[in-house]
Amino acid sequence: MDVRPARDRAEIDQALALREQVFCVEQGVELAADRDGLDDHAIQIVAVDAGRVIGTCRVLVECGVGRLGRMAVEAGARGRGVGQAILAAAERSARDAGARLMRLHAQRYVEDLYAAVGYSPYGEPFVEEGIAHVSMEKPLA
Repeated sequence: MDVRPARDRAEIDQALALREQVFCVEQGVELAADRDGLDDHAIQIVAVDAGRVIGTCRVLVECGVGRLGRMAVEAGARGRGVGQAILAAAERSARDAGARLMRLHAQRYVEDLYAAVGYSPYGEPFVEEGIAHVSMEKPLA
């Protein structure tokens, strides 16, 4: 498995299709909520296995803060460390782009994944697109 920033439009298109499968089909999120117009400004991280994108997230960096979002892993690849590998690549890319802090909105059922690699919750839990979330952050020193 190769985890890194997307190399071309074909990989980004595969990442978007994976997000649509996970968020829209599996979780019932409206496509318009996922496609918010920020993807062209983001670092798109992909996990590629045998030429296929099996995991993805995006990172937006502004004023020293990375904003990780849209993390999705193909159903058959979950529980194999893909998510942690994507997080590590996202953090490296954000740090390289000048971020000193990474923030994200974690779905509550995967909050432990982020906590295991150093993310801490802040603020009150909230509901986004009908799904319980919590804000989390991690210094990238």
